[in-house]
Amino acid sequence: MLDARDDFQAAGWYRPLERAIARIISAENPRRILDVGCGTGYYVRGVLGDAQADSVRALGMDLSPAAVARTVRSSDAVDGLVADVWSPLPIRDGAADVVLNVFAPRNAGEFHRVLRPGGLLLVVVPRQTHLQELRAAGLALDIQPDKAAHLTASLGARFALECRETLSDELALSGRDIAALIGMGPSAHHTDPSEVGSAAEGVRCVTAAFDLFSFRRRDS
Repeated sequence: MLDARDDFQAAGWYRPLERAIARIISAENPRRILDVGCGTGYYVRGVLGDAQADSVRALGMDLSPAAVARTVRSSDAVDGLVADVWSPLPIRDGAADVVLNVFAPRNAGEFHRVLRPGGLLLVVVPRQTHLQELRAAGLALDIQPDKAAHLTASLGARFALECRETLSDELALSGRDIAALIGMGPSAHHTDPSEVGSAAEGVRCVTAAFDLFSFRRRDS
């Protein structure tokens, strides 16, 4: 799964999303960034590449030791933490200026605790149209219809929604690209890799669509 993610991201297909995340976080001039569900570290590396100070540090957190190891190896400015987001995090109160959460589970209480007062929580979730062509071909899992509404409701007590941005694009993917895209996410657990090629034969373009939610930590 991590290799597939590296291959797909290295091809630049999610570059617009990586750039949007870097732009939003860089505007905060953060010193300490927590990337929850860091995966390969692709998005936090983009942020660090735009950092205005060499002293900016990131902590890549994931339940997968292999993912954390890969993220740490990718940048000298990243430390690693293997942890379950649903457990109390071994991070001191108010340690992070920004919490980044891309396609990963969220623990509102712990995110609020580890963020400094007024800190930014940036959450990225797929839109309903994301990978709709692959779902039609039976290659991708369904997306919760009210995902955005559920997200804002679940975080509203501790975070104020400041901004919502939408990204959407049509990707002209090869069969190899589609295999990597399926292999990098949860659909990989429900799809036989040997059947991806035949099932994707009629797919010419794939929609990539995301919502980026900027939440500000409530201080009371």
